[in-house]
Amino acid sequence: MKNKFPFNSLFRPEDIKQIDHAGKRILERVGIKIHCRFSLDLLEKSGVRIDHNAQIARFETDWLNETLAQAPSQFVLYSRDGINDVHMGTGHVNFSNGGRVFRILDMGTGGYRLTMLRDVANTAALVNQLDNIRLYIISCQAHDIEPRYYHLNNFYYALNHTTKHVMGGCDNLDGVKQMWELAGFVAGGKENLNQKPFVSVITNPISPLTFGYDTLDILKFCCKNKIPVSCAPAPVSGTTAPVTLAGTLSQMHAEALAGVAMAQVYAPGARVLYGAVPSTMDLRNMEYTMGSLEMALMNAAAVELAKLYHLPIYASAGVTEAKRPDIQAGCEKSLSNLMVAMSGADLIHLAAGMLDSGNSISYEQYVIDNEIIGMVYKILSGIRVSKETLGSDVIEQVGPGGNYVMADHTVEHMMEEFFYPDLAVRCNFDIWEQRARPNMLSRAKERVEKILKENMDGLLDPELIAEIKVRFPGIQNI
Repeated sequence: MKNKFPFNSLFRPEDIKQIDHAGKRILERVGIKIHCRFSLDLLEKSGVRIDHNAQIARFETDWLNETLAQAPSQFVLYSRDGINDVHMGTGHVNFSNGGRVFRILDMGTGGYRLTMLRDVANTAALVNQLDNIRLYIISCQAHDIEPRYYHLNNFYYALNHTTKHVMGGCDNLDGVKQMWELAGFVAGGKENLNQKPFVSVITNPISPLTFGYDTLDILKFCCKNKIPVSCAPAPVSGTTAPVTLAGTLSQMHAEALAGVAMAQVYAPGARVLYGAVPSTMDLRNMEYTMGSLEMALMNAAAVELAKLYHLPIYASAGVTEAKRPDIQAGCEKSLSNLMVAMSGADLIHLAAGMLDSGNSISYEQYVIDNEIIGMVYKILSGIRVSKETLGSDVIEQVGPGGNYVMADHTVEHMMEEFFYPDLAVRCNFDIWEQRARPNMLSRAKERVEKILKENMDGLLDPELIAEIKVRFPGIQNI
């Protein structure tokens, strides 16, 4: 486990408290529309005011505070190998890729194509080899899967190509059950999965202030079966939320707190992440701008809102409007990843592989983003200050006009003191020309090819794979 990072707030505490107050006021006065009679009845029994005709639940602040207090402030998103466990709520920042896109930039052809099941396997293999991406989120919508077995195939190929924790969005209760049955089989039994769940699920309320039937079914099933879950509202400023950033945050906060509270009503102590995916539109031309500076600001603020309740948070950063891995992508991704990380988010999703406002992915972008995230981690770790790192003894030994290159102190500290990039070009001009003018993108392409070539075979035991395919005949070959 790496050391905790010193976080610095971008926001005044009184401003965060005002947004929190506004969010709770929304829950008390406006309420949440609940498209599920069972959930409305359950909430009413727990003390929530229900307007059954309008299907509206209004959460009094005292009830809300008591219910939120039941949510765990810390829990683990387990890996299968036990090496890459992701600890939520312990003061550590973790990054993941993003998911559910429909297109991929194919650097072999230079154009975009629809995403396929093999892209789930390939992106899982990439994440498995990229140290700074701590868990894998199902990356894309596979267009070659039979719809009724969509989630079964997604999770199977993810589990077969990474031992890191696997998180994914599910569309309906059948999909979650398929994932749960498969994961239980891989774990060697449901009890093993309950103890150390290496899968988790993303759910999304509908902004503004609405929880659909499928979302509630998924949330309830996950909570009752001890599967960690994120309930992540995704309001868009000026369209599904107020145009002002504070207004969007107030509504998002209400939606996120409602999701956490409902999880505790379903199963007290359920492992749930406060979710935050606020974003914006360029209202001059009605273009969706998920990589905007304002999105990064709102997600950094969302971290502060979650901290008020000691809730681990699933925040968003690392998105860009750029259509290719270019200068724009580097600027937008670096700034938002650093901003949200410096606020202390437990999990920052969308941070790797994403292009085109979250609509597309690129294998090469995964590798580039892994390096960007590595630089963010280095910044967060700060400067080590101790008697040894101050270097007083070696300064005395070398003295005026000397050289530190061969000093033992240099050799002892050189690897841990600096960030050494894999992709960035660090050579003089003549050597750069001799090497055919490499750049980050060309180097990323080479690394992608190497990783995928070396990881074509699955990670699951062949005998287990054979048993899985008998037990789950809906799994397709790629």
